[in-house]
Amino acid sequence: MTTKALNPFTDIAPEVQKALDAGRPVVALESTIITHGMPYPDNSRMAADVEAIIIEEGAVPATIAIVDGRLKIGLSAEEREALAQVKGAMKLSRADLAFALAEGRTGGTTVAATMLAAHLAGIRVFATGGIGGVHKGAEQSFDISADLEELGRTPVIVVSAGAKAILDIEKTLEVLETKGVPVVVHGSDTLPAFWSRQSPIKAPLRLDTAKAIAEFQAAREAIGVVGGMLIANPIPEASEIPAGIMSGYISEAIARAKKNGVTGKAVTPYLLSEILDITKGTSLKANIALVENNARLAAKIAVALSTLK
Repeated sequence: MTTKALNPFTDIAPEVQKALDAGRPVVALESTIITHGMPYPDNSRMAADVEAIIIEEGAVPATIAIVDGRLKIGLSAEEREALAQVKGAMKLSRADLAFALAEGRTGGTTVAATMLAAHLAGIRVFATGGIGGVHKGAEQSFDISADLEELGRTPVIVVSAGAKAILDIEKTLEVLETKGVPVVVHGSDTLPAFWSRQSPIKAPLRLDTAKAIAEFQAAREAIGVVGGMLIANPIPEASEIPAGIMSGYISEAIARAKKNGVTGKAVTPYLLSEILDITKGTSLKANIALVENNARLAAKIAVALSTLK
């Protein structure tokens, strides 16, 4: 029985359903990067290019979003373009995903919500830019992303450029370790920091190929380990903003957020927008490059998983 038959709120794109039925590789994509992460038309071009990369690598892309109260597992080109231009879209996590369905709303899915929806559809690999995590000052604000909770419970491989560098990366890693989430750095002994290839933090685990990552996941499944896996994939060297330079930009953006009283879900999109302004667009170019890089690796992992016996 298909997910569509089981769930009256869900629409699975025909090409995605065919791939799932045939056991072909599928890669989920989030949509807050479209609705909240980049300005139009950059968001639209990025979304189309990322899907094209996944197809080029032999997998089927499934961009996930809520459109007029429907959970879309895969968007048509027309739906994707319309979403890129929506004003006032919700930013949806596990807590309010069903609210948007019940109320007929439109919204972009965060890492947590995309993982939930991908698992519901039977998709095992998901590509994003960076995950949410523990915000700086969380010891007072308790501002910790639901992405970490989802990684601890939902069996989806999440390919990212690490936690967003605006976060407290060390505390984010501590929470992931507590929840039993393996953090695997692809091809490096150092944890990447989103826009930057390196951070001061040693890689918890390292694997150098998509095949090795797929085999690790297969071993986890064989012994009944529950929960997700985080792949930290360094941004291409030509596109990075070195961490020493980026830290100054981030500090300035955080100061602006505090001055303007920005809190809760609004913090991350606000900081990304301010960093875009501070860097005069350089951060956007880096963001697009790292998302494309993650999509390519995610597709390779999905293909490797599909070939394992």
